[in-house]
Amino acid sequence: MKPLIIGTALALSLGLAHAAHAKSLVYCSEASPEGFDPARYTSGSTFDASSKTIYNRLVEYKRGTTEIVPALAQRWEVSDDGKVYTFHLRPGVKFQTNEEFKPTRDLNADDVVFSFERQSGKKELAAYSQGASWSYYNDVGLPQSVAAIDKVDDLTVRFTLQKPNAPFLGLIALDFASIVSKEYADQLAASHRVDDLNHKPIGTGPFQLVAYQQDAVIRYQAFADYWGGKQPVDDLVFAITTDASTRIQKLKADECQIAVYPTPADIAALKEDPSLNVLQRPGLNVGYLAFNTTQKPFDDVRVRRAITQAVDKKAILDAVYQGSGVIAESVLPPDMAGFNRSLKTIEFNPKAAKATIQELGLSGTKATLWAMPVSRPYNPNGRRTAELLQANLHDIGLDAEIISFEWGEYLKRSNDPKHDGAVLAGWTADNGDPDSFLTPLLACASVGGNNKAVWCNKDFDELLEEARSETDSAKRSSLYERAQQIAADESPWIPLANGLITVATSKRVTGYQIEPSDAHRFDGVDIGD
Repeated sequence: MKPLIIGTALALSLGLAHAAHAKSLVYCSEASPEGFDPARYTSGSTFDASSKTIYNRLVEYKRGTTEIVPALAQRWEVSDDGKVYTFHLRPGVKFQTNEEFKPTRDLNADDVVFSFERQSGKKELAAYSQGASWSYYNDVGLPQSVAAIDKVDDLTVRFTLQKPNAPFLGLIALDFASIVSKEYADQLAASHRVDDLNHKPIGTGPFQLVAYQQDAVIRYQAFADYWGGKQPVDDLVFAITTDASTRIQKLKADECQIAVYPTPADIAALKEDPSLNVLQRPGLNVGYLAFNTTQKPFDDVRVRRAITQAVDKKAILDAVYQGSGVIAESVLPPDMAGFNRSLKTIEFNPKAAKATIQELGLSGTKATLWAMPVSRPYNPNGRRTAELLQANLHDIGLDAEIISFEWGEYLKRSNDPKHDGAVLAGWTADNGDPDSFLTPLLACASVGGNNKAVWCNKDFDELLEEARSETDSAKRSSLYERAQQIAADESPWIPLANGLITVATSKRVTGYQIEPSDAHRFDGVDIGD
């Protein structure tokens, strides 16, 4: 993505004179955003820099929970048959401005309808796409679920579904459902600059973008006309710092006041530092190794099961997580509804795995192993994890080459169904519903998106479809348990670990909370002297 500098006059206001009286908060983030239009992407780093700061959704999650609360929609009704959702918009919501756009009206239903329909693939809206794949919208199955989105009046929007969809409210609280300005999009389309939606964003959220220096720093200013009230801090800065140790050094030097994902070995010492607070909570996440099941040798389930037998998860947990995680058994985290506690899994047995590889005549076969370039609670050290997996594969006769890319490029390439090899990846629940894992990561419709295994199983898909329409929680859980067993038997990927989320902050910071989704929100956060 090209470097971005917008709002020159606003950017200058962040200089020394401004700093003398403004309250600033600096966040040491772990990766650069892919862009600032959240509907185009799936990365948490991108969402932190865009949807969590610049935008809002119709409904959102109460801070620190997965409870759905009103946001741009102040109330809603659901029809008796569960197929019609009517949202009543909050009046008087203002859009942000930049040097090229000054809104002439408040948020209305046109913005909501446009924000969703531009992701629908309709030909008449192609001019607003600029090659975007709208991966999340498609991965969660909205094209198959939504029959129509209608403007009832300026402050009322109606969604009509094909059939009842139990996770629907949770889905439209996700980042891809952020509401953009149709007026701004139309202005950009008229001047053939639609891509500026991604580089010069306009939202309704608590902070507005001031400037972005690629791979270095993002600067925001509190949006004075934010419908939720001006934020306690005037300036918010993302100091992009990919190295975990450097993030902690900056935190200790007060160059930033919030730092994410410290190296597990450093956590004990951080807890002893009287100037810091160390926040932790179990994450609804899973780190995993996804095989491209359409390419040899991983197109053979016997090979995938043999490699699963060969992986020493305990050794990975001890070396990489160091007390900040537990061994993952399923594609779902253990604290999530629908987790199968009776799952039949593949036992660690490298001797049997080696025998299978020999019987299949695959000894000496070369394979590609992708190492994540960023740290996450579900995988604190992708390179070290890849090295341990490389050794496991070597022990059974497979020759794995480790590759990696810059994070945005890593995500783009690994989502391509033609990518080669096995990819280290992970996922954190966005809304606490099992569907938010199983559908975007393993459904047939998600191939080409977050289904990095390029795996399509009709029996698995049918269970997910039935579960979405089921409102009885016990019956839904039973369907998800059966789906997990199919995934365990077919082994499109190996669940490795469920990680503990850790964030360190200066003791001067108040109001910051760890989100179950591992998102990083700064609305309501303050900093003292």
